[in-house]
Amino acid sequence: MGDEPLVVETPPNVLGFINNAWFKYVMDFGNLGPDEGKGGKFLILPPGFEGEVSTDGYTDVVRTDTYAHWVLWRGYLDENGSPETAVSQTQEQFRIYPLSQADTPSEMTFVDVSGKEFNTIHLMDARIFEEINNVIQAEPLYGESPELLGYLAAIGIIKGQDFAPDTRMQSILERAAAAGAVTVKTLISKPRDELAYWYPGESNWQNAFPGGAYTFTIDGAMKHDFRSAFHFYATGITPAMAFKSPGKGSQYAFTYRDADGNALDGSKTYKPNVPANVPAKDFWSFTLYDNQTRSMLQTDKQFPALGSNDAGLVQNDDGSTDIYFGPEAPEGKESNWLQTVPGKGWNTIMRLYGPLEPWFDQTWRPGEIALVE
Repeated sequence: MGDEPLVVETPPNVLGFINNAWFKYVMDFGNLGPDEGKGGKFLILPPGFEGEVSTDGYTDVVRTDTYAHWVLWRGYLDENGSPETAVSQTQEQFRIYPLSQADTPSEMTFVDVSGKEFNTIHLMDARIFEEINNVIQAEPLYGESPELLGYLAAIGIIKGQDFAPDTRMQSILERAAAAGAVTVKTLISKPRDELAYWYPGESNWQNAFPGGAYTFTIDGAMKHDFRSAFHFYATGITPAMAFKSPGKGSQYAFTYRDADGNALDGSKTYKPNVPANVPAKDFWSFTLYDNQTRSMLQTDKQFPALGSNDAGLVQNDDGSTDIYFGPEAPEGKESNWLQTVPGKGWNTIMRLYGPLEPWFDQTWRPGEIALVE
C-alpha cells in the first residue's frame, strides 16, 4: 500500500476482511463489519504514519503494521443461484486507491480467473524460505514477533541482509521443509487434541478455531499446532469466523476422514446425511478440496460444490438430505452427487451461512461421512 494512506470502498452484502502481510487481522467489512453490510468507505493508515488526515466520511479508520495486505470477501448468490448481483456490485462499488487520488481515483481493473489454471499456494520445499525472506525485506519488523524473527535470523533470514545459505545450510533447509510439509499435513488432517473437534470423541468433524480463538491463544498459551494447521489449510483470518453471531457470518466444519476415522479415498463412495432444518439462515454447502494443493478438487465439474442453493437437490421424506461423494454417481442420485478422483485423497468443508442457534448449542449436527462402497 506504500507510505501513504489507502482508501478502500466496499460493496454491500458481503463477508469481508483485511489481513496484513503476516496474515494478521486488520479489520472486517460487510455484514459483520462496521458498515453492517451496507457497503463502506475505509481509511487504512500505513506503518508509522504520523500525518494529519480528516476522518470525515469514512466508515472506519484503522492502522496497520505492514505495507502489503490481503483484501478478501465472499458475495452471495441470487435466489436463482446466479452470482450476477455480487459480481456487478463488486465491479461498480469496490475501489482501492491512495488518499492522494481521492478526488480522481483511477478506474479499477478486474481480472476474471474463473475456469483458468493458476497457482495460489505457497511452495512446500526449501524455496519457501525465499518467500519468507521476501516478506522480511519488504515489511517493518514490528509487524511480527521478535521470537519468530529470531528463529528466522538463526537460519540467515535477516532484514537488510542477503539470504544466501551455503551448501550446509541449504541441505538443512531442504530437509526442514520436507519434514515441515509432512508434519503440517498431519496436524490438519488428524489432530490429536480433542479441542480440534466439534464433537470430541463422537465425530471426525473438525473446528478451524478450537476454543473459539482466532488468535490460537487458549488459556494464555499459543497453540502452535492449531495455528500451523490453519495457515496451511486456509488463507485469511478474522474473529468473525470464530465468534458466535447467530444469523450472521458463517461457520465451518471440515474433515479429512470418514465415520470410521479412515482417510477419504477418491476411489470410494461415501454418503453423509444432512439432517432436516439445517440451522443456516442464508444457505449451506459442501465443497471438495485436494489434500495436497488445498485448492478445489479438479474434476469434470468446474466447481466441486453442492448445497441448498442448488435447484436440483433432492430431499428425503423426513426433510433430511443425503449427499454422495465418489468417482461415479450412484444410480438415481446424480443431483445429490459430487465427483471425486481415484488415486487422490480429498477433504470437505461444510459451510453454514447465517448460522443459527441450533448450530452453536449443538442440538443440530451434520451426519458423519459413511462409506458406501
